[in-house]
Amino acid sequence: MAAANLTSQILRIPTPTSLSLSSKLPLSSVSLPLRTHPRRSVVVFVSADAKPTVLVAEKLGEAGLTLLKDFANVDCSYNLSPEELCTKISLCDALIVRSGTKVSREVFESSGGRLKVVGRAGVGIDNVDLAAATEHGCLVVNAPTANTVAAAEHGIALLASMARNVAQADASIKAGKWLRNKYVGVSLVGKTLAVLGFGKVGTEVARRAKGLGMNVIAHDPYAPADRARAIGVELVSFDDAIATADFISLHMPLTPATSKMLNDETFAKMKKGVRIVNVARGGVIDEDALVRALDSGIVAQAALDVFTVEPPAKDSKLVLHELVTATPHLGASTTEAQEGVAIEIAEAVVGALKGELAATAVNAPMVPSEVLTELKPFVILAEKLGRLAVQLVAGGSGVKSVKVTYASARAPDDLDTRLLRAMITKGLIEPISSVFVNLVNADFTAKQRGIRITEERVILDGSPENPLEFIQVQIANVESRFASAISDSGEVTVEGRVKDGVPHLTKVGSFEVDVSLEGSIILCSQVDQPGMIGKVGSILGEENVNVSFMSVGRIAPRKQAVMAIGVDEQPRKESLKRIGDIPAVEEFVFLKL
Repeated sequence: MAAANLTSQILRIPTPTSLSLSSKLPLSSVSLPLRTHPRRSVVVFVSADAKPTVLVAEKLGEAGLTLLKDFANVDCSYNLSPEELCTKISLCDALIVRSGTKVSREVFESSGGRLKVVGRAGVGIDNVDLAAATEHGCLVVNAPTANTVAAAEHGIALLASMARNVAQADASIKAGKWLRNKYVGVSLVGKTLAVLGFGKVGTEVARRAKGLGMNVIAHDPYAPADRARAIGVELVSFDDAIATADFISLHMPLTPATSKMLNDETFAKMKKGVRIVNVARGGVIDEDALVRALDSGIVAQAALDVFTVEPPAKDSKLVLHELVTATPHLGASTTEAQEGVAIEIAEAVVGALKGELAATAVNAPMVPSEVLTELKPFVILAEKLGRLAVQLVAGGSGVKSVKVTYASARAPDDLDTRLLRAMITKGLIEPISSVFVNLVNADFTAKQRGIRITEERVILDGSPENPLEFIQVQIANVESRFASAISDSGEVTVEGRVKDGVPHLTKVGSFEVDVSLEGSIILCSQVDQPGMIGKVGSILGEENVNVSFMSVGRIAPRKQAVMAIGVDEQPRKESLKRIGDIPAVEEFVFLKL
């Protein structure tokens, strides 16, 4: 699994007491051996006179079928009922579907253990039960890159047709009308397009919009500034993007952070008469709020290829709105893209059947259950430290350099950090992308995004039965949303331990804290003085926000301190503002786990 962008280093120190750790934080005796286990890949053993069988349940491009037929027996059976699929699946080693076939737990149970790979010809995997796939030792792969250009072209097509009222004028003239004055459009040249989400598709949309003479700005907290500059795009804040744009094109993944990102509050901040294009995910727009914005004139027009529920209801006010141009999720629907997806998924499925590690895997790999049981607390700790660290980054040039330090009494060859590193990578990347990260694709995904992860192992004296004292994650060369998270060495730093089987945050920047990594966390930088815990606790109590843990780390009495507060619910913005308004509080940040 080693990748070119991963390095490791070993330090040896005599005792744990020489570490920068608080003597007030006793360690639990967690017997969690991390010895190296043999790698287990998803493999189908094929005799010399037998080929694996691949069931293709939905139409696939001919080029993909040709690749499959060179390696396997291919059964193309379309429009199978759930019962028919469950009957056929016990005879198949791999299954390829698009979005129309539901691969449920019953399918995996009916396979009798023979099904080793499910290939989703496209990006979304909502129709595949990932948990059931993993439980049954089945790898799930998708085809995330082949439709990039097609999606960008459709975005530009919607942009231009919306600006010139093409769909409405077409319907009008076919109805026998000739309404030239009604369908006067607006020009694209010289207008400002805000691209929200500057990934692969967003970048391609920006390139094409520049060719149309548009001024292009973009918002993406984790996009490299140099990549944007290279095509003449300025990265700006979200508020600046929506406030100055004449057109907005959405290209972010649907995550908890982006769900209903465009809502009543954000529409109110936009320039009156803005026009919106969405070829990303329907859920990033509050559809009821968009109807209100169209009715009020804040949004002049919208062009939508995706919807929260697909297909949308026949009486949908949004779809039927005269100012809306709608298409039925056609972003990837070009002949070339369909062929590209077919080839990409066929190559992924064949590679998986050969036992190769798949870069497009979207579920956990096959790991012995006893290893997962032993690693579980540290796996959870690793992912949550990654999530905390990336949320502390302010954006700018993006995350590029990450150092992970493991303190352990184990010898280097007895400490297998692949899964821990993968989970840290998962925590770093998943909150700000639509990629599913696991042991199979973690290193590839980090390298693809230009993230260099180095690992350092601090060897402690002590019993190897207590294998891991702490994990520390440091992100270099970034600005922080919470200045106190910057350590003395200049990196965003978080550190954690497992205590009584529960992951704990034990350091932020240079401040030692002790808070359980359950629920969410509020970090406050403050002047250390009496009554601060009471003041903050009272505000949260008045708002009916339950506090699970509270810890204060400080430099010295009456000097700067950091308070870490574990909360079960997300406080309202007004509650957080009240905390920030406390005179002794210098800064604060809310972090979702």
